[in-house]
Amino acid sequence: MARRTKEEAEQTRQAILLASLDLFCEKGYSKTTFDEIAKRINLTKGAVYWHFRNKPDLLIAIIREAITQSQGYMKQKVPNVSNIEDLKKYFTTLAELISQHSEFRKFMFFALYQMEWSETIYKKATKSLEDIIDMPFKLLKETLTNLQKSGEISPSVETNKISEMFICFWKGALGQDITKSATYNLVDFAAYGFDNIIIRNLNLEEK
Repeated sequence: MARRTKEEAEQTRQAILLASLDLFCEKGYSKTTFDEIAKRINLTKGAVYWHFRNKPDLLIAIIREAITQSQGYMKQKVPNVSNIEDLKKYFTTLAELISQHSEFRKFMFFALYQMEWSETIYKKATKSLEDIIDMPFKLLKETLTNLQKSGEISPSVETNKISEMFICFWKGALGQDITKSATYNLVDFAAYGFDNIIIRNLNLEEK
């Protein structure tokens, strides 16, 4: 009975997170109330408060849930990133995650375009957001730096500048895809961008 109760509590918590993300995307964070969240999944407001003290706590939980799911998916698909081939697979897999998994896509839309970030809330969420939004760029720069140190990339190549170029491309491509204004398949476009920005500028085409 205790196990069942624990499982039911977790199911309720997950239902609250999903309903909250839906409403945050529809109405915005500031305009969504616990009453509306409770009604969306036929709970009382007190049941929502039992799981989350306030909306900032709920927001952090949504971010952490997205991190857990996305990192689990990426580690399963790309367990190690140590070379250029791994990096390309990482970004095409990330594109696959964003384009094909609706809940994570919805989270990215909310975090990038729908959330009204106040300074206080941003400070509470910033570490978690860095883990999910900035991590790909840190991984890119670190991997290219390590490859340059090991001699696989010429010391004359400006890896930081190339990384920034790809980051600008990726953010633009991601934004177009998430807002449904893209005319391309994100996975294919990520591969195309990687080949033409990273591979070509690192002079690795002949390898």
